[in-house]
Amino acid sequence: MADFHLVDPRGWEYDLQSLYTAYLGHFQLHSIPWYERSWGVFFESFEEFLSFSWPVITVTDCWTGKAHIVTRMTSIGAFLKMIKTRFGETLSMVDNVLRVQPFETSQRHMRTISDYASYKKLHSTLPAAVLAAQKARVRSGEPKAIQDLWESKDKTFLAMAFESHERNPSSCLEWGYAAARCGHLEAMGAWPPDPDPNYRRGHYIVSEYVDKVHNKQRPSFPWAYSFGESQQITKAKLPCVIGAVISSMLSPDSETMSNTLVLVVHGSGSDLRRLEDIKIKLPHNVLIIDTAAYERKLFAAGQRGSMHDPAGKPRSPDSTLSLMNMLQSLGVDTQHTLRNAGNDAFLCLLGLQLLLEPGRTKMPTPRGRSTYPGMVRTASRSPMPQISLTPSISPYGVAPSPVSMMFPIMGLSPDNMDNNPSSRRSSGYFPHIPGADRARKSSNVSLTNVPSRRESPGEQELAAKFGSMKTR
Repeated sequence: MADFHLVDPRGWEYDLQSLYTAYLGHFQLHSIPWYERSWGVFFESFEEFLSFSWPVITVTDCWTGKAHIVTRMTSIGAFLKMIKTRFGETLSMVDNVLRVQPFETSQRHMRTISDYASYKKLHSTLPAAVLAAQKARVRSGEPKAIQDLWESKDKTFLAMAFESHERNPSSCLEWGYAAARCGHLEAMGAWPPDPDPNYRRGHYIVSEYVDKVHNKQRPSFPWAYSFGESQQITKAKLPCVIGAVISSMLSPDSETMSNTLVLVVHGSGSDLRRLEDIKIKLPHNVLIIDTAAYERKLFAAGQRGSMHDPAGKPRSPDSTLSLMNMLQSLGVDTQHTLRNAGNDAFLCLLGLQLLLEPGRTKMPTPRGRSTYPGMVRTASRSPMPQISLTPSISPYGVAPSPVSMMFPIMGLSPDNMDNNPSSRRSSGYFPHIPGADRARKSSNVSLTNVPSRRESPGEQELAAKFGSMKTR
């Protein structure tokens, strides 16, 4: 089994042991006394069947996710040709062989199996193949793989978010997290999770940077946490806290089974890079869900209905929604300020649960500083009134209940900042505020017909009087 080379997995779809089982069933069905035939020695046991020297590869099935040792039709044809050449009898091809549709598309190692010891050794690698395929399927947003994870009710889903300095991304300004410990909640009879009491969450602000370091292109709002109390922490202690939170939910690393912890992110892997920057290494068996990729796959599969952009054009199947737009399409009250690490993490986990359990998920009640209707603190801690913007229709063809989006500063809301081409993270699908253009047009007052102060008749008369007094 040491001499192997790479092959394309297309066409390798016949499970090897299923092929042997199918022939025994065929003989039984048609009353063929195979044990009396000269070629019957190849069917006396699976080990004798392997003595033909079968070329095989290991793949996982696209639908079931299970791993298989498979061969191809040309090898089966070679086996039947050998029976006819050596023994002068013809065996027909059976049609009840388990056929696998390989999930893998990259080249695979082909090995030649001629005895049971080699088969057993290769079979022991199947759990690792399942794990590798599961990681790829979950990361790509495959709906069935993610739904199976959720329905297993034994994973811990941890969403986290960082806010970093725009000039030095390695400088972390905030960190927030939200977690649903599904195994614990299922044991307590709390299923599906109720976000308000069941999500463990937290928000930490780095004290060395707060009110001193401000992002201009993509401002953050550290004092606008909506789901609890923010805590200040030194940058030296932040990695310790993050490591403790993650390790409290981890199971041991394994080559053959996935970790209890499932990490949830939205969009790019910037949050994962921040973990590397602070020297936190996740076990290789941790699964990672990208809610942006998952939502995109659901839409492409027709499970999210029709959506349109503000101009009325249908949404492209390969487009990606920002976190704000995804929440709006799910009918979430978007009054919570985004670009706050704690809010981003909580709403990312909530968005995942709404995609998985749309009819049974309760909406949380904000309870942090940003819930007070009067004032909130901005990135500079200057009290600013909240601006409420209420769209009359959903920009994606989905009709959620009317919501109010509150942002600390007009013109610096998270969603308005996404309209800046230099900071755009999604495909261009952004909420549209009906009537906003009309309001701007009506406020443009022409200055051509307004007299200047120097041309005022009253001032000209006073100037003339004072001038005559000076001449006297």
